[in-house]
Amino acid sequence: MKRNIFFSLILSFVLVSCGDFTKMLKSDDYDFKYEAAKAYYAEGHYGHCAALLEDMLLMLKGSPDAEESLIMMAMCNYNIKDYETAQLYFSRYYKTYPKGKYTEIARFYSGRSLYLQSPDPRLDQTPTYTAIGELQDFMDIFPYSSRRDEVNDMIFQLQDRLVQKEYNSAKLYYNLGSYVGNCYNGGNNFEACIITAENAIKAYPYTNMREELYYIILRARYQLATHSVDEKKQERYQQTIDEYFGFKNEFPDSKYIKEADQIYKHSIGKTDKESDNQES
Repeated sequence: MKRNIFFSLILSFVLVSCGDFTKMLKSDDYDFKYEAAKAYYAEGHYGHCAALLEDMLLMLKGSPDAEESLIMMAMCNYNIKDYETAQLYFSRYYKTYPKGKYTEIARFYSGRSLYLQSPDPRLDQTPTYTAIGELQDFMDIFPYSSRRDEVNDMIFQLQDRLVQKEYNSAKLYYNLGSYVGNCYNGGNNFEACIITAENAIKAYPYTNMREELYYIILRARYQLATHSVDEKKQERYQQTIDEYFGFKNEFPDSKYIKEADQIYKHSIGKTDKESDNQES
């Protein structure tokens, strides 16, 4: 009861005397400063709260307020959108208190902080892999958490970001087409497109980009057949036809179905023609 009254007085002081923050920051009364920090936190003044806590974390270590102060510091940085600093404090918390009162919260927000730092698919995706690893660790440690669905959703979104990068690479190979200047070890850009897209599907079979990946594989197979030497055309047009049926079976209502049908008709026409030539 006395603690609640003290906290209310501190809160009133904070609300009335925000201009005295600098004096409070320099105060040696750590009990008073800690209560003030909590008051600032309760009112959403996360920057002021973090500034007060930063000066006290080391002194509070080992005290009854140590866990609370560390998680509060992490949440302050998270709420002011300094996700890099927030993640460091969250990970520091759960490493220091692996079975602490706020460990589930710390692990969740550590993963979410990394998720929010994941870069554009055009950039290096090392941070994205780190975020996925952190979120998967959360799922392993807290398999029945009420946050499970949210964590799964973040993981899928991050995986789609990785798939988008692979799709961009596949598309680049496709656009390079028959250009051989980048094919230092032999091979072909259309083959590289196919391999890149197929590997993405194998790595992330539940991606939301399956349709785009399979369609670019179909297009690449058709172009590969078209640009092949005569002795390989028949086999590669047949591979294109097989790819078409696989695509149509999985995506019968695809937005690309008209273009896919055209690829099929052209490929059938080529295989029929090749068969006639062989018979004659």
